[in-house]
Amino acid sequence: MTDHDPWACADPLGEALHFLRMSGAFYARSELSSPWGLDLPPLPHCLMFHVVVTGQSWLYVDERAPVLLRPGDLALVPHGAGHRLLSDPDAVATPLFDIPREFASERYEVLHHGGGGAPTRLICGAVRFDHAAAQQLITRLPSVLLVETATSPAGEWIHSTLRLMAAEAQSLRPGGETVITRLADILVIQAIREWIARDPAAQTGWLGALQDKQIGRAITAIHRHPDRPWSLETLAEVAAMSRSAFAARFTERVGVPAMHYVTQWRMNLAQTWLKDDGVAIADLAGRLGYQSEAAFSRTFKRVVGVSPGAVKRAGRPIRDALPGAELARQTA
Repeated sequence: MTDHDPWACADPLGEALHFLRMSGAFYARSELSSPWGLDLPPLPHCLMFHVVVTGQSWLYVDERAPVLLRPGDLALVPHGAGHRLLSDPDAVATPLFDIPREFASERYEVLHHGGGGAPTRLICGAVRFDHAAAQQLITRLPSVLLVETATSPAGEWIHSTLRLMAAEAQSLRPGGETVITRLADILVIQAIREWIARDPAAQTGWLGALQDKQIGRAITAIHRHPDRPWSLETLAEVAAMSRSAFAARFTERVGVPAMHYVTQWRMNLAQTWLKDDGVAIADLAGRLGYQSEAAFSRTFKRVVGVSPGAVKRAGRPIRDALPGAELARQTA
């Protein structure tokens, strides 16, 4: 009988995609008539997405050339940059928070805007991904990611998903927010999968390392078991490489030494878990492999720049950083 290798069938990239679970989602259905324009403010640490249900929209992000979105197209703005959506390039953009809206729920609103001409309907969302693996992946995406369903191999089922999302957004029946959130999960993950499959940039750096059979196994081990007393020797054993070859290859593929990555991963997880009011710092230290709260706190402050207690005190629900909450504060 051969020994079972726990990393033999690991799919490091698949596991990273598994962690793409949205938190703090806020959605809007926009009923627009040309000419119209929306000026969306920056939302740090949020991914924003836009789906054109009917009509069309021009998307302007940073200094990039504008992108024309047609029915069924899905656009991601992964890094929370401010951007504009316009009925045509000459339309004037109105600040988002100046536009009349109806609050269907705490996390869902309906916007009405425009000059009475040709109609456009959009479904938009602002979401966060709190898990450290998701954050690692999101930071590596381009400033705009577009899925044109007319040319996508998965176009038909994407269209079906969009139709279901549009129907839920139109009626917002009991449980509709949950359905929309799950569908948005699927659409965002599919958009990222398509980018990984077609863009050479996805084959380099951390994403490329995840797809390296041996280095990917080591990264999987770190991700699954941050509490283990990892060393170059034990990680090289997981990768089935010599210590020196593993150290050189890990640094080459990932961009940082392996033990630096272990520490950074633990601190990323710590920042995620500190948002949970029920987690004590001492318990967190143990979950990350530290023998004492003091040792963990020293490392955390060295890497992050502030104490874990400061991060815990500063934590707040993500909905406070999303459009509906901002509007509620402005109009209170």
